[in-house]
Amino acid sequence: MITLGIDPGIATTGFGVIQKQGNKFAMIEFGVILTPPKTPLPQRLARMAAELRELIRRTQPDHMAVEELFFNTNAKTALIVGQARGAILLVGEEMGLPIFGYTPIQVKLGVSGYGRADKNQVQQMVKQLLGLDKIPKPDDAADALAIAICHAHSVRLKSLA
Repeated sequence: MITLGIDPGIATTGFGVIQKQGNKFAMIEFGVILTPPKTPLPQRLARMAAELRELIRRTQPDHMAVEELFFNTNAKTALIVGQARGAILLVGEEMGLPIFGYTPIQVKLGVSGYGRADKNQVQQMVKQLLGLDKIPKPDDAADALAIAICHAHSVRLKSLA
C-alpha cells in the first residue's frame, strides 16, 4: 500500500509518500510544495494544486492522509490554511484517491504511541520506522511522513474492526 501524507499550509505544504508491505515501511519521496508569499491567494492555491496533481501522477498512491487543522490563536491563519486544505482535498478527490484526516494527537499516537509526544520524538520515530539515516527536513515534510505512517497503521486497525 502506498500512502501520500500531507501537512497542509499555504506557504509550505509538506508531503511524504511511503509504502507499507507487511510490517515494513519504505520512504518513496518527501518534500514540500512552496508558494511565493506576495502572490495572490488564488494563484498560490492553483500552483499548489498543480504540483500536488503531478506528485500524485508520479507516485501513484493508494490513499491520501491529510492532517486536520488545529488552531487556537490566529483565526486569519486558520482560514487561509483551511483554504489550502480544501484545495488539497479537492485534488485528492479529482484524482480518485480515498482521503483520510487525522488530528495532530492521532498522528503523534499513531507514530510514537504517545499522543502528547513532542516534535522531536515523532521525528525520531519517523526516522526509525522508515530506516533513514537522519530526520527528514524540512519539518513540514517530516510531519507529512508522520501523517502517512499514522494512516498506514490506522488502515490496518480499521481492517481488523
